[in-house]
Amino acid sequence: MIAIAGMILGGVIGWFRASRRGGATLDKLQWAGAHLVLGAVVGLFLTILAERML
Repeated sequence: MIAIAGMILGGVIGWFRASRRGGATLDKLQWAGAHLVLGAVVGLFLTILAERML
């Protein structure tokens, strides 16, 4: 569940970062995709960490 939240948050952050830099739609999609993957990886590690601590 944390990984899904990380994906959504990462996609939104990537979209807004590209918007702030004046990117076109494809630029925004690329930034959102890259941040989405990063958010998913971070969320996955946080999920594994949380499961191991319980």
